[in-house]
Amino acid sequence: MIYEENRKTKETDIEVKLELYSKGETKISTGVGFLDHMLDAFGRHANINLEIRCIGDTHIDDHHTVEDVAIVLAKALHKAVYPVKNIERYGNATVVMDEASVSCDIDISNRGFLVFDLPIGGKVGNFDVELVEEFFRAFAMNFPITLHLIYNRGTNKHHIIEAAFKALAVALRRALTINENAGIPSTKGVL
Repeated sequence: MIYEENRKTKETDIEVKLELYSKGETKISTGVGFLDHMLDAFGRHANINLEIRCIGDTHIDDHHTVEDVAIVLAKALHKAVYPVKNIERYGNATVVMDEASVSCDIDISNRGFLVFDLPIGGKVGNFDVELVEEFFRAFAMNFPITLHLIYNRGTNKHHIIEAAFKALAVALRRALTINENAGIPSTKGVL
């Protein structure tokens, strides 16, 4: 099933389409090349077919585009996943890229929370690295999920960030694993 979410503001105009449990085919155009690269990696490693189109005010900077794409992607995932039933719910992964290693733990909890422990700053190309935390915060709060991203090692900012996106993708893929015996995987009986 394909899930769609759209959002139009004075700063961005975004359309997202996604399909869970798929081949990870992506078509990404946000106007921010590094973000496109990260979202392509996310879709491929989460096994989510993903189409994202964004027209944003990148003539100002990339902040609104990065944050708003995360919001719309998270809201589309919310439509696809909630109410939670018959999935593992928890997922984790450690992804390495050359010298870099990042771990991700998630809980599809319907409670937004972010632990972001990636010691990065500056730029990757023209991309402001501080926007990585903004992306993950908006993603966690609007999905909503509990998301922990922990740096293990590495020096190359591109590798560290890409490992984080891929670790989230793999952790999400694992958390969404179908488990017919799980029912509603909560002692509360609802998520």
